[in-house]
Amino acid sequence: MSTADLVFTGGPVFTGDPARTRAGSLAVVGERITAVGHDEVRDLIGPRTEVVDLKGKLLIPGFQDAHIHAVYGGVELAECDLSGTTGVDEYRTIIAEFAAAHPDHEWITGGGWSLESFEGGLPTRQLLDSVVADRPVCLVNRDHHGSWVNSRALELAGITADTADPVDGRIERDADGVPTGVLQEGASALVSRLVPPSTTADRVAGLLRAQALLHSLGITGWQDALLGEFSGKPDPSDAYVAAALDGTLTARVTGALWWERLRGAEQLPELVARREKLSHGRFRAGSVKIMQDGIAENFTAAMTSPYLDGCGCATTNTGMSFVDPEALRGYVTELDALDFQVHFHALGDRAVREALDAIEAAVAANGRRGNRHHLAHLQVVHPDDIPRFARLGALANIQPLWAAHEPQMDELTIPFLGPERAAWQYPFGDLVRAGATLVAGSDWPVSSPDPLAGLHVAVNRAEPGATDGRVFLPEQRLDLTTALAAYTAGSAHVNGHDDAGSLRAGHLADLVVLDRDILSGPPEEIASATVEQTFVGGERVYAS
Repeated sequence: MSTADLVFTGGPVFTGDPARTRAGSLAVVGERITAVGHDEVRDLIGPRTEVVDLKGKLLIPGFQDAHIHAVYGGVELAECDLSGTTGVDEYRTIIAEFAAAHPDHEWITGGGWSLESFEGGLPTRQLLDSVVADRPVCLVNRDHHGSWVNSRALELAGITADTADPVDGRIERDADGVPTGVLQEGASALVSRLVPPSTTADRVAGLLRAQALLHSLGITGWQDALLGEFSGKPDPSDAYVAAALDGTLTARVTGALWWERLRGAEQLPELVARREKLSHGRFRAGSVKIMQDGIAENFTAAMTSPYLDGCGCATTNTGMSFVDPEALRGYVTELDALDFQVHFHALGDRAVREALDAIEAAVAANGRRGNRHHLAHLQVVHPDDIPRFARLGALANIQPLWAAHEPQMDELTIPFLGPERAAWQYPFGDLVRAGATLVAGSDWPVSSPDPLAGLHVAVNRAEPGATDGRVFLPEQRLDLTTALAAYTAGSAHVNGHDDAGSLRAGHLADLVVLDRDILSGPPEEIASATVEQTFVGGERVYAS
């Protein structure tokens, strides 16, 4: 009998395999699991076998993130980072200290500011001018759907009261039409296109910085949700190719190629060529990202009925569909025929419906080709569309951290949706009960990439550490096993890794050791768990 390279014993082991959800030991040879069981697995221990005594700690499949922007997130870690606070005075201090520490920077860039920090979610250029007036400043918000800029940046971009809004965005203005310093959606590119671009070396460094962070959180693979030039930012694809070719990419990564929303089917041959050119080693570019709408907080998410105003009255604004819905059906049908997966950003209920309509058109034209199309975010889903996910085989890509009471939800979303639509938000439980397959992601750097924090909110529908007892739509809570499956087997499935995401013989040894058994502990303590070790293909990539 051959011996194992690596044996975990002293369980528990959560396999994610319906035939055996719990075991006590697991053995690895090379990059694959060779045995899952109990004491009998110890027979595979030889003189050169590394033995990991779990001592009651939990071994689980590696987490995969189904929607993340890893290169952007890693690059931003080295920029002016406002994500650690929501205080305006703290923002001023951080920006001033960063500018002082980097006198050679032509531009001050970064972001992570929260909409709830400012009245109506709208900071002003004057506030930035009071901190940095001599250099242009461009700071994206936490959602990455808008930018806060100072007067110098507006001046360099030539943005005045006479500047028209782009078709896919909005320049916020005062009562006299003068730009106030916030650029929404596609309007951000009016300034960001002037920012000196990062280099390939910068992007590779950002990727490796992100990879180290993600491995420390137990993430062994992910889908990068935007590979292409967007809002003035350069295409991060070169970082993945470089890391895949030199062996520094230890994670398994699927890339979603950006669908340029102001172009049409003429870009299809380019996407086919990019898919072939970019796919190397542990990186493959077989998905296409279509951003169908914006976000609810700035009223650009596409809704089936109008947003409300501050008085609760209906406005004339129903948000933005960035791609014409009829054209979308044709594009998705063609992408499906070319065996691309389509990765939709669909946040409002109209965008969700338009994406499902497009998948339905593709299925009608092409039959079921198994391309695993998925809709990310799903903030507002009309009840009539819940059953369509299972019927069409559309995967529900959830970002659980957002499904909780917090200031942005309570102050900038619920009042402008109204009670009926507010109750349609993040319907995880309804989707599961209707037979949909859930996959999970973070959208980092929009929000924390920590899967344990996401699991906590998916199960509790409250933020980690919340003490007010409020539960956001409790009927939409998930049990922990279902939520864990979304972050492991579900996301591995959508990322095309059918031999990962569950622990069974023959599968890849992508593994995570947690410091405790979260499956037997109280649900309100899920986020208190930490990752002790992470393995990709049997190789340890993180140890605490």
